Amino acid sequence: MDANATAREEMITLPPGRVTLSDRRTQRSWQADVAAFRLGVHPVTQAAYAQVTGERPSTAQGERRPVEGVSWLDAVLYCNSRSLKEGLTPAYRHVGIEGVTWDASADGYRLPAEAEWEHACRAGTTEARYGPLDEIAWHRANSGERIHEVGGKRPNAWGLHDMLGNVWEWCWDVYDAEVYKSYRVLRGGGWFDELWSCRASVRRRSHPTFRIDDVGFRVARSVSPA
Repeated sequence: MDANATAREEMITLPPGRVTLSDRRTQRSWQADVAAFRLGVHPVTQAAYAQVTGERPSTAQGERRPVEGVSWLDAVLYCNSRSLKEGLTPAYRHVGIEGVTWDASADGYRLPAEAEWEHACRAGTTEARYGPLDEIAWHRANSGERIHEVGGKRPNAWGLHDMLGNVWEWCWDVYDAEVYKSYRVLRGGGWFDELWSCRASVRRRSHPTFRIDDVGFRVARSVSPA
């Protein structure tokens, strides 16, 4: 195992802003303010995940492929474990299906909030996608029905790769507690999805223990106020 695998998984600081989110199921839209934060340039790779956890859960193995077959809880545990390995304060407490809390003051790794994710994906754009889909994303029509290494498609204006396509990404947020209880938000579309799913606004949901071969995650970190 390359000991520098996680070190190469670059993060960049994104500017603050405001984003309008929408839900196709309820026809509801809402605005959210986003503070500056740091985000991984691409989803967490299998090499990075194995370095921290010692586990290789992915169906399609490959060091530079996104880790998949990981649940929301797996992602939360990875964030805390990586934080501890690097001497940072873990972002999550009371880790369990119902009991996870986010310490917003912590400097450790975490999942992006849904508003942060969409703000990052759009990178200042207002269209459904930040470029022609075949140039920016692996989806059903061009993926050969398989996952691909990270960074193989053109990044958005902020230098983020694979925000659309390749793997769906877990976000911190509960999707709709009244209807779906503890189900968490997924964003971005994956390698097996049709074109309509690979859009900046599309929301999907699943149980925090759900694992499948087109779902992964990328990490975020909060930026301390100056």
